[in-house]
Amino acid sequence: MTDLLVLWDVDYTLVSADGLGTRLYQVVFREMFGRDLPAVAPKAGRTDRAIVGDTLVLAGVSRAEVGPFLAALARVAADGGVPGPVRPMAGASDAIAALASPGVRQSVLTGNIRPLAVLKLRRAGLGDHLDLDVGAYGDVHEVRAELVAVARRAAGRAYGADFSGSSTILVGDTPLDVEAALATGARAVGVATGSYSAAELTAAGAEVVLPDLTDTARVLAALTGSGS
Repeated sequence: MTDLLVLWDVDYTLVSADGLGTRLYQVVFREMFGRDLPAVAPKAGRTDRAIVGDTLVLAGVSRAEVGPFLAALARVAADGGVPGPVRPMAGASDAIAALASPGVRQSVLTGNIRPLAVLKLRRAGLGDHLDLDVGAYGDVHEVRAELVAVARRAAGRAYGADFSGSSTILVGDTPLDVEAALATGARAVGVATGSYSAAELTAAGAEVVLPDLTDTARVLAALTGSGS
């Protein structure tokens, strides 16, 4: 069997963070600019680098501040002092555990910067079986598809395997997750647990769309072709 690289989206695929990322943005903005953040740019499926850039423009701040903002965001997230519950999405823990087998490598491909992804996953209790060192995170590029090559290279170095083409599988809840897979020759598995319907994810080009992750056998079949 060809080794598989399964890259999970984080928000509304694995966890529901109840606005934790927005609260962190607000903390960092006030710290940097001494005033309240007026608005946050659209977030669904986008990377923190893209969201921060648009958010700063909305607030009348130069995009030149994106780098410093992301650095401050990483520091505040790593500190873990901003409160907020994070719950695992139904079935997420069982799905990750069931996939943990020889030849299946699991990590994340997320719009979150790494410290924020780690914070959310830790609070949701989902750290096991995910090799976060081979993931790709939202500080790398504004375009989500650009993260796929980053994860493939890291996983290839770590595991000595070729994860090109359909040996990489992206699992996510937005059309941008699907788009990133299609643009890089990866397989796209949609999960209709966010703000997009199964029909919208199918229209975006997802190979398979799951209503959620609660049917572990169905998740396994979608990702590996086997329910066992």
